Amino acid sequence: MKSRSSSATRLVPRRRAACVLALSALLGVAGCSSKAEPQQAAAGTPQNVTMTPSQRQHIHLLTLAPTSFHRAIETTGVVDFDNDQATSVLAPFSGPVARLLVAPGDKVHRGQPLALVDSADFSAAISAYRKALISAQNARRLADADKDLVQHEGVSRREAEQAQTDAASAEADRDAALQALVALDVDAGTLKAIQAGRTVARAQGIIRAPIAGTVVEKLITPGQLLQAGTTPCFTVADLSKVWVMAQVSAAELATIRVGDPAQVDSGTPGVELPGTVDHIAAVVNPDTRAVAARIVVANPAGVLRKQMYVRVRIQSRQAGQGLLMPVSAMLRDDDNLPFAYVVQHDGSFARRHVTLGPRIGDQYEVSDGLKPGDRIVVDGGLFVQFMQNQ
Repeated sequence: MKSRSSSATRLVPRRRAACVLALSALLGVAGCSSKAEPQQAAAGTPQNVTMTPSQRQHIHLLTLAPTSFHRAIETTGVVDFDNDQATSVLAPFSGPVARLLVAPGDKVHRGQPLALVDSADFSAAISAYRKALISAQNARRLADADKDLVQHEGVSRREAEQAQTDAASAEADRDAALQALVALDVDAGTLKAIQAGRTVARAQGIIRAPIAGTVVEKLITPGQLLQAGTTPCFTVADLSKVWVMAQVSAAELATIRVGDPAQVDSGTPGVELPGTVDHIAAVVNPDTRAVAARIVVANPAGVLRKQMYVRVRIQSRQAGQGLLMPVSAMLRDDDNLPFAYVVQHDGSFARRHVTLGPRIGDQYEVSDGLKPGDRIVVDGGLFVQFMQNQ
């Protein structure tokens, strides 16, 4: 028993010593790591680059100065019809569609037939004109006869005047019936046949194109019952000129004015169509928080089509003043933030982060980070960056 207790007593100092050594090792590791952190942080901070005269021959510098320029806005837009040259063709009379004469994409001239309709309204209008025409002819003949008789006292003057009144009233009804047929786009041949007293073979209404252009929508089918003045039948538009509704942010709104030139990229390589801003909306779109700028674009080849998405570049005619930095001078760091290399007083080169504005040709407008008089690297910046990363 005594030997076991004495051996156990000897093991206690050994265990304590082992624990002390382990704790010391942990503290040593922690101490080493805490000393390494400032070194790593210092290593991650970019240092200014000092170059020899021979190395500086690989770079080119530019001294920044305020410059007058014209801003340009690049945005997206949607193609729409020129609503001043597009119209929805409504049914001028009621009845079922008998036959369609055109299809979407067909070019039509003004007055060209688009569809035939079996219309009771059309037949009633022809009948009313025929009756009014005969009544006017008879009333005028009686009035002329009474005019001769009153000179020989065959009828009283009052009767002769009443006959003239009846003739004038009948002729007014005839003219009104004729205008009703004209409003229904009755062709001249049918009118001449009615006026000559000939019977019209089949009374069919004709829906005609109100303007010259292209049939861009067909909204009716054969057999469909039309309601006069309410049923849309076709959409005809002149596609030689279209509208592009460009979306302009509130920040860029002050840059553009009505009359500014624009370029529309339809997506076809090498094809850009010129246009002009002719209207800027007075309200903000609640969904996009942007303002619509309407651009009128000539479209003779039909490249632009309704609802097509396009790229738009609007060139402001207003002259602006500020600092411009060449695109070649702009680099990006590991966080993708733009910067440029600026010459310091001691001749070294330091990174200077910049806030870029719109791109103007091969330059960027710089709104923050640089000032007039700064000398920046415009060619060879990658060489300076390589040296800095060594």
